[in-house]
Amino acid sequence: MSNDRHVPVMLQRCLDMLAPALERPGAVVVDCTLGLGGHSEALLQRFPEVRLVALDRDKEALRLSGERLAPYGDRATLVHAVYDELPEVLDRLGIPEVDGVLFDLGVSSMQLDEADRGFAYAQDAPLDMRMDQTTGISAAEVLNTYPAGELVRILRAYGEEKQAKRIVSAIVREREKEPFTNSARLVELIRDALPQAAKRTGGNPAKRTFQALRIEVNHELESVEKAIPAAVKALAVGGRVVVLSYQSLEDRIVKGVFAAGAATTAPPGLPVVPEKYQPRLKLLTRGAELPTEEEVAENRRAAPARLRGVERIRKDVP
Repeated sequence: MSNDRHVPVMLQRCLDMLAPALERPGAVVVDCTLGLGGHSEALLQRFPEVRLVALDRDKEALRLSGERLAPYGDRATLVHAVYDELPEVLDRLGIPEVDGVLFDLGVSSMQLDEADRGFAYAQDAPLDMRMDQTTGISAAEVLNTYPAGELVRILRAYGEEKQAKRIVSAIVREREKEPFTNSARLVELIRDALPQAAKRTGGNPAKRTFQALRIEVNHELESVEKAIPAAVKALAVGGRVVVLSYQSLEDRIVKGVFAAGAATTAPPGLPVVPEKYQPRLKLLTRGAELPTEEEVAENRRAAPARLRGVERIRKDVP
């Protein structure tokens, strides 16, 4: 499989945003979502002194990107871990603080493009959807074993699917006849279950259900909720965190963590704000930055991307 089909999203903007932190002597950067290594390779090229630590839960991604990053020798340390394990990884490597952290959230190109992973609703495949295929339960198990009420909750919360009840009723009816194993049957069921009006907007009608299942199988939102504050905590003063999100649920979590860190926590009316109430972060984007029209035209996977960044401006005061 070649790496050339993988085009890193908003690459130049990510590098520029991290640059002031990574041009310092002895800088360490963490790529929390290594994937096929596009962002990591660019970081190692652009910042020749930087040390990279890269995490991924997908062993196949680690193998492929390991080949790609081999020329950089011991400047790159690749670790099999989920990004919310960042504190443990840094502790194991004896790294007390870092200068940059990059997250490229969502599904990697490799996972979307490998038909047998079951992430893509456009082609028939086993309903797996695990980013780490060595652990956890598959999307098929979720569909076949979760109570109806729990499935409705997942589709509403993680897929923002207005027709969740209708879809789940059809799933429960069908799974009693025969358990779900492949994606095509689920796609067809969703198409049949939805009213005509719901099929006319928002692309493939199965998109929201597949997103919801993927988030549930991989505990994505819980991981993001733990990982973003952990990344901020790991930063040296002057260090930066940059995050690419692809759906509103993740972006909302990132926005909340960044906004809280950039706000003063002082009670109103103090003539002088003590150090412990001062903001710890400075926002590097006004709202979320979007990809350019040119980039979206070249790489359709960039379309939903939302980029946010922060700089650590002071230490936490106990």
